Amino acid sequence: MSKLEKYRGIIPAFYACYDEEGNVSPERVRVLTQYFINKGVKGVYVNGSSGECIYQGVEERKTIIENVMAVAKGKLTVINHVACNNTRDSAELAKHSESVGVDAIASIPPIYFRLPEYSIAAYWNTISEAAPNTDFVIYNIPQLAGTALTMSLFDEMMKNPRVVAVKNSSMPTQDIQMFKAAGKAAKGEFIVFNGPDEQFVAGRAIGADGGIGGTYGVMPELFLKLNELLVSSEREKATELQYAINEIIYKMCSSHANMYAVAKEILRVNEKLDIGGVRLPLENLQEADKAIAKEAAVMVKEAKEKYL
Repeated sequence: MSKLEKYRGIIPAFYACYDEEGNVSPERVRVLTQYFINKGVKGVYVNGSSGECIYQGVEERKTIIENVMAVAKGKLTVINHVACNNTRDSAELAKHSESVGVDAIASIPPIYFRLPEYSIAAYWNTISEAAPNTDFVIYNIPQLAGTALTMSLFDEMMKNPRVVAVKNSSMPTQDIQMFKAAGKAAKGEFIVFNGPDEQFVAGRAIGADGGIGGTYGVMPELFLKLNELLVSSEREKATELQYAINEIIYKMCSSHANMYAVAKEILRVNEKLDIGGVRLPLENLQEADKAIAKEAAVMVKEAKEKYL
């Protein structure tokens, strides 16, 4: 079996888990981890956008990955996003991630200042060096990070033997094809994850090996089925299911509250799973948002009944 096989499949982005006071809850982190094991997904992507990492401190992020690993080790592929907006903290999280046994670390580029490509490469390579026995995943999300992964920067990062994958959340599916082709040419084997949940079918069709997504958590069975349909070359059924999934996502994004607050409410409604709210300045649910979340929860149930 390929050493990268563990990255091929459905990998939900892990949600931040808080207690009633808004503090990170180790207990709820463990419960959510077990939920994903029970659902049969390939792995989890921890401390990324869905994990609200930008609003958390270094020690909180350590607590989260420690508790994920306490439950998931040997049962799920675990990718831990370690990027902070300075190299020192990012390297500290990378070193800690290796100490608890994650499969890979991941990182966006530094945000705010528009750094030259050689500075971004140095940032990523320094983080990677802090976890010398751990795979490294580049996270390309230019619409939020403000910096796109160019082919020149990609080629530079291919010199790092620990770089095994790109999580591609840019909107053009062509980027997936470009990174896949260049990665295979440089290393022989290379993983590209589809990022935008709404284009999973398109991303897989053009070469993505699987996906990492922020809405997978509320409907993992539907994304597992979607991937299964693609593997069995049932493209028409896959497209139909993708459309149904997209309608759920559009509903989730139609509220005043942040989408991850809606996702957590769907988990409360459908799975009886309470992992708290979202951290300010992200918007928590108002009464009108709860109605939208309930509508989305019903849509998830109906889609399961129809497609599973």
